[in-house]
Amino acid sequence: MSGTAVYLDFAATTPIDPRVADAMQSCLSPGGTFANPASIHIAGRESAALVEKARQRLADLLGADPRCLIWTSGATESDNLAIMGAASFRAHRGKHLITMPTEHKAVTDTFAHLQKSGYDVTWLKPDADGLLSIDELESSIRADTQLVSIMHINNETGVIQDMRRIGELCHARDILFHTDAAQSVGKLPLDLGELSIDLLSLTAHKFYGPQGIGALYIADRPGCQVLPILHGGGQERRLRPGSLPVHQIVGAGTAAEITRQDMANDLAHVTTLRDRLWQGIKTLPGILRNGSADHSYPGILNISVPGVEGESLMLGLEPVCAASGSACNSTSGESSFVLRALGRDDALAQSAIRFSFGRTTTNDEIDVAVERYRWSVDHLLAIAPLAGPGG
Repeated sequence: MSGTAVYLDFAATTPIDPRVADAMQSCLSPGGTFANPASIHIAGRESAALVEKARQRLADLLGADPRCLIWTSGATESDNLAIMGAASFRAHRGKHLITMPTEHKAVTDTFAHLQKSGYDVTWLKPDADGLLSIDELESSIRADTQLVSIMHINNETGVIQDMRRIGELCHARDILFHTDAAQSVGKLPLDLGELSIDLLSLTAHKFYGPQGIGALYIADRPGCQVLPILHGGGQERRLRPGSLPVHQIVGAGTAAEITRQDMANDLAHVTTLRDRLWQGIKTLPGILRNGSADHSYPGILNISVPGVEGESLMLGLEPVCAASGSACNSTSGESSFVLRALGRDDALAQSAIRFSFGRTTTNDEIDVAVERYRWSVDHLLAIAPLAGPGG
């Protein structure tokens, strides 16, 4: 990354912690621990020991039994395995599934695929703050409902859903509960021993680990099972075939251990950064926070200003690296489907910018973002006067 860049896109990916990189390096040399962990020779056994050490470290972060964790290539694969695998396993009991239109594309597209395959999907819309109504969820449950999938922290708005209440509601009716926790693992405390979560997806690159490695948590309880979506070897309880990437798994485990120790400090740090940024820009005309101010992760701040367009804002923000409201739909050119689900019109959704912060973000970088954002908004409003709210 350029030395002049101000990186405020931690919700997209985080930099690898240097301690993680050092741990991975031990697996990347001819004299290191690089052997296939499925091999029974001494080098293979050494690799297998590192894989299980990393699994234990991740389990400690989650308050989980390490035997419940399956290594995958990341949250997208974990989401697919959880949703398609659980739906297939329970298809004989019913084909009704419940989710939200504000989920990550890895979830919404998987549900859309199942819908085309004959499953009945209920899409629960959030309120204007992005929150799910528990009463609406309860009223949507049917006798043939088999799976509910609701993300913990929304990747665009930072809105936090109530995992405890959703899980308790599902378990009382013998319905599997899956959550995409890619944005929350390592950011907020999670104790899967106390929460009624059956399936949880995560990826290491959201908590200062390497890209390309993630996991799926599958609770050890009756009726909680998934069928594989890939076929090959017998790795990972025959649920995820393929040779395990030892260096990436070691990186994930090291990142989990570090973030478990640093989580409280990290959370306090991003809260300070978010407040500093908001204080610096909140006086801009018509500025709007997207998502609940009271139920959101402080490492994400999503904002819109009527009358300006996000991609143009992004150009004016340089050297600040953030995400525009249409970033998740860049190939289609559409505005954020998440913000539209919150009731934002296309103009407001297109004007959205997501700032996200992390462990290495500094106050000086936030001050640069404030200066560049204010300048960019003022400049765009001056050359394209407001047509009115949202217009």
